[in-house]
Amino acid sequence: MAPVVTVRDLQVAYGDHTILRGVNLDVHPGEMVALLGSSGSGKSTLMKSLTGFAPVTGGVAQIAGHDLTALRAGELRRLRANVGQIFQQFNLIPRMSVLNNVLTGALHRAGPLNLVGGFTSEHRKLALHYLDRVGLSHKAKSQARPLSGGQQQRVAIARALMQSPSVILADEPVSSLDPTLADSVLVLLREIANEHAIPVLVSLHVLPLALTHSDRIIGLRGGEMLISAPTAELDADKLSVLYHEEHRDDRDLA
Repeated sequence: MAPVVTVRDLQVAYGDHTILRGVNLDVHPGEMVALLGSSGSGKSTLMKSLTGFAPVTGGVAQIAGHDLTALRAGELRRLRANVGQIFQQFNLIPRMSVLNNVLTGALHRAGPLNLVGGFTSEHRKLALHYLDRVGLSHKAKSQARPLSGGQQQRVAIARALMQSPSVILADEPVSSLDPTLADSVLVLLREIANEHAIPVLVSLHVLPLALTHSDRIIGLRGGEMLISAPTAELDADKLSVLYHEEHRDDRDLA
């Protein structure tokens, strides 16, 4: 199947500060691609460039059929509504119920109804369905505040699914979780990728997690792509090149 995300010779720069250069990437339906690299390698910048929050200053970047170098403001908003994003800090509304947090993923489709909290019964059924899929339907009426970190991240995944996304971008989604919870969240993301044919691009900083839970690995160092291969062909030794210290211009850190 055709890739949902296509990047060719991508460059991202802020004035004279080049953050990414020469990055090539395809992400296909149903696969989970891990993005690896040390702090300053450009992982977060690559994620941001795919939703227009970082400037594409060279090359080609296409996501869900949209050319990121040619989008106007309204088109960019529609693209972002079509991309499920999962963050390290969950970004839930603590005093809001778990169900309503999930429903916020449908705000772009609910239109004027959402101004008075009037989501349709179909929206609510779908939100409950996704909560059940992530194992939290019994928490639907509870506030998000007292949930554990792992539970909050599962709510965030259900919220992303409410967008009916073409792709899910997960930026360090398990870095604040203990190893057992991190495993469970990544297992869930990979299952969802397979079940719904939604590609997942996930940035990680723990090698064993990437080797266990991804189909392919993209490795960045100093803003350049050093590794792009199926996970089955890689191991910790081959990936260690991403973390070797080297002299880098401070302008290249992201």
